[in-house]
Amino acid sequence: MRPLLQVVGLEKVYARGGALSRTRVTALAGVDLAVGEGRTTALVGASGSGKSTLARCVARLERPTAGQVWLEGTDLAPLSDRQLFSHRGRVQVVFQDPVSSLNPRLSALEVVAEPLVVRGGRTARECRDRALALIERVGLPVGEAHRRVLEWSGGQRQRLALARALVLEPSLLVLDEALSALDASVQAQVVNLLLGLQASQGLALLFISHDLAMAAHLAHDVVVLQEGRVVESGEADEVIRRPRHAHTRALVAASFDLPLRP
Repeated sequence: MRPLLQVVGLEKVYARGGALSRTRVTALAGVDLAVGEGRTTALVGASGSGKSTLARCVARLERPTAGQVWLEGTDLAPLSDRQLFSHRGRVQVVFQDPVSSLNPRLSALEVVAEPLVVRGGRTARECRDRALALIERVGLPVGEAHRRVLEWSGGQRQRLALARALVLEPSLLVLDEALSALDASVQAQVVNLLLGLQASQGLALLFISHDLAMAAHLAHDVVVLQEGRVVESGEADEVIRRPRHAHTRALVAASFDLPLRP
């Protein structure tokens, strides 16, 4: 069975500096990974390994330099912005800092309903009802949905970002360090919500984190990234219990507070 998401040979190169001293920085170098329907693939690596760049390329917030991003049979990599419009709802991203992706002038209800309004095809009442249902589902009080974004706490804003990402019923949700700023009780609530959606709707998750312990709890498969390259991949239990690459062993030791094995 073909994966819901399949990334093939993904490369991203940035040009730095001025016209006379421009240098090329490779953020991703031939990355391959896959996410099956109703499954979770964790992409783990240290800061600066290229994880967030990959998230932006998968969601086509950035255009890859080379490679393919197949989502439900369509390669998103070469599509123009106009061509991408009909595909935007199929993949959504939740970043670590929700403030940058939420308009502070809008209320919680308006923020969550906005993607539905932009896409069109629903009445104002339908948009409102759908948004309120998602706000309640992520554990926020619907009676306070009129409050503006900045009036909510950091953890509450992250849950608003999650509700906004889910409102279009995506087939793939990319979580880019989206749980790392939440306290343990809120993390557990969000994880249970995601697992419930995965079970009931077949939602696929690309979980991006530096924390292998959380990845081991959530993911079916793990891909380890170092300096823009995949250095190890496999089923989560196998990668955690028998890491082959030195970078993976270091991440396992750091995440589980273990002595680093030679």
